[in-house]
Amino acid sequence: MLALVLCAIGVDRTAARAARSAAARSAAPGHQAPRPPIVPRDRWLDGDARSQPPARYDDQVSAVFVHHTDSPNGYDCADAPRIIRYLYAGQTGARHWDDIGYNFLVDRCGTIYEGRAGGIDRAVTGAHTQGFNHRTAGIAALGTFTAGVEVPRAMTDAIAALAAWKLGLSDIDPRGSVRLTSSNSLSRYAAGTTALLPTLAGHSDGYMTSCPGAALAAHLPAIRELAARLQGRVPEVRGAMAATGTVAGTATGRASGTITGMPQGTQGAH
Repeated sequence: MLALVLCAIGVDRTAARAARSAAARSAAPGHQAPRPPIVPRDRWLDGDARSQPPARYDDQVSAVFVHHTDSPNGYDCADAPRIIRYLYAGQTGARHWDDIGYNFLVDRCGTIYEGRAGGIDRAVTGAHTQGFNHRTAGIAALGTFTAGVEVPRAMTDAIAALAAWKLGLSDIDPRGSVRLTSSNSLSRYAAGTTALLPTLAGHSDGYMTSCPGAALAAHLPAIRELAARLQGRVPEVRGAMAATGTVAGTATGRASGTITGMPQGTQGAH
């Protein structure tokens, strides 16, 4: 009899563990990608951090904007921390920003660096795209990628891996679209206008600029496809919609309501 009781208890506990495991799996987003290696910001700051207010946060990242830093291309990758520190000094100095605007930066060798403070894994509100800084992340490619300039494969692969991971945390398809409401009339859209934008967008999709450069912009379709594959999504059928239906806030229908950008006056990148 004692053996039967112990057996029953064991079965109950096993069933409970299985139920908890199933619940955890169902609660997790369905298309997550592994987090790529990311160099923390203290590696490039090298003790030069300025006093700044606490980071601001959103509930999730629903879109990614890709930028270029409009800086020289012929750098040694070992110099990337110094270049990022220079960009930080310019944005927090002459421009009087509270921090570097980009959430992440990627060098020509594919090394990813944490940019704006607040936590790599968190939805840190950036300052990279006028009107659309809320619930988005800014990824900056170190260099200038205008028409005819070669974009290193290691760089585009790293951008895809980073976008796949960051968007996957909210089960966002990198090939989809999202409705974002502009908060700043300096953007491509007047304040209060709701725009349908790619979930993996170029800076010029939201702001009147040539950034991220014609050469890098031409790679965005391939970056989207690679990011989707890294999330484990099936290849997109040509001519078919990437998402089952676009809902304001996400391409997968997890959230509802429009997404609003940062208040008027929030900084944005070039």
